[in-house]
Amino acid sequence: MINLKPYSSSLLAFGGLLLVAMGIYFVFIRPALLPEDLLYMKTTSSIIQENIPQLSGWLQKIFWVMGSYIFTTGLLTIFIARTSFRSRNHGAFSVVAISGISSIGAMTIVNFMIASDFKWTLFAFTIPWLIALIFYSYHK
Repeated sequence: MINLKPYSSSLLAFGGLLLVAMGIYFVFIRPALLPEDLLYMKTTSSIIQENIPQLSGWLQKIFWVMGSYIFTTGLLTIFIARTSFRSRNHGAFSVVAISGISSIGAMTIVNFMIASDFKWTLFAFTIPWLIALIFYSYHK
């Protein structure tokens, strides 16, 4: 039988690295409004700019904060993967499962709800977490 123990922590660390990259994207690259945002709201950027001229600036600041939290979640996930998840500390599985559901899992679900262009990308970002948890649970 293949020893899955080292793979579970490596996959979880990879999931954390994806979150770090996503956080950097939200802070430095993501525009305040994507074309899909305007489609979801059934409006145009000119209508938004005309009626709510400060919205883009405000949203950019919101995404800085959100990106920082995503980045931090990724860093903490990498740390947990390399320490308590790898050494199988009591509670590590539960913490990783709950944090995965409440972070990348929730983001993925909402992106499916709003029919985001990024829903499948986010789902792919969720897969390392799921596989890490499966591998972890098989190695008792």
